[in-house]
Amino acid sequence: MEPQADSYRSLFSLPAESHYLNCAYMAPASKRVAAAGRRAIERVEAPARLGVADFFEPAAQVRRLFAEIIGAPDPERVAIVPSVSYAMATIARNTPLAAGQVVVVVEEQFPSVAYTWRRACREAGATLRTVAAPNDAGSRAEAWNAALLDAIDERTALVVIPELHWTDGLRFDLDAVGARARAAGARFVVDGTQSVGALPFDVGRTRPDALACAGYKWLTGPYSLGVAWYGPAFDGGTPLEENWITRAGSDRFNELVNYRDDYRPGAIRYDVGERSNFILLPMLEAALEQVREWRPATVAAHTRALTAAAAARLRELGCRIEDERWRAGHLLGVRLPPGVDVEQLGRSLAARQVSVSLRGGAIRVAPHLYTDAGDLDALVDVVAGAVRAAPAARH
Repeated sequence: MEPQADSYRSLFSLPAESHYLNCAYMAPASKRVAAAGRRAIERVEAPARLGVADFFEPAAQVRRLFAEIIGAPDPERVAIVPSVSYAMATIARNTPLAAGQVVVVVEEQFPSVAYTWRRACREAGATLRTVAAPNDAGSRAEAWNAALLDAIDERTALVVIPELHWTDGLRFDLDAVGARARAAGARFVVDGTQSVGALPFDVGRTRPDALACAGYKWLTGPYSLGVAWYGPAFDGGTPLEENWITRAGSDRFNELVNYRDDYRPGAIRYDVGERSNFILLPMLEAALEQVREWRPATVAAHTRALTAAAAARLRELGCRIEDERWRAGHLLGVRLPPGVDVEQLGRSLAARQVSVSLRGGAIRVAPHLYTDAGDLDALVDVVAGAVRAAPAARH
């Protein structure tokens, strides 16, 4: 795996001394993505260089690329969004929700998702059912997945979950949850931000009603631009805003004042206003091209090999890590032994230039193709020092 990691690292501009294990926070811009951004800035310095096609073709290519990555046959079902919260607001606006019905989420879900459905339920008189994380010392993930399935019943209108919990990478069984939601007549929505791009995902297998992804993490694109796939449940819905560019015939600029009520096909009606962002969209296009070329399965295999070796060593130090079945290679949650000074650990990690995140009481470790075994060694060394310094280790 080492030569491969070296070749992929050369595609990025990460400092040689940096151990960047934080792609779940933000992906580093690859040289390819950064170059696309620089070219885009040069173009907008002289707007006469921009033509009608620049409003449409990059967006169409982003749709095609994302559809290919998630195995979707129809790119027109992909909308360009500024954030997952925007996609969730669109889903909420177009999901029938009545008093007495239930929306199911999991505990400590990403705030933008939770806030959307808290408001939607409050306005409709529905109930937001939050499935708590078990405190079981055994398989926390297995128990949590079982509780999630039990929470879905005939009152459920919608289930919205991630594939991997953003705080520690704990995995939810999308196939089982989706099947239970469909059996209950509920819609099934997936937040793919922490998984799509780093794990294979196929909408034909998972069968969500909608899938939303931020672009700046595992899709390795820029901040403030993402993508969402909407299934047939959202055909003919009402967008959050009425954009000129989402209307049929909008490529005929001289006819824009001839207002039209019909939208372009599929989910294009749900695009954010000014979706043709002449700097960010070319960067996202370049990012999706490279994700397609190196393939999410490659990311999954490389990171699993790295984190499996590190996980064994961290367990020997007394850290708690979920069983391999219930986690992915690219997002590893490490729960520390009692007594470890987390603030001091953070300082020690920074001094060693090991970049990770502290989320929900766990160290969140998020490697990518540019990561090698030396990066994980640095992390384990710092954690070992923190464990040795803990009061419990001195008795």
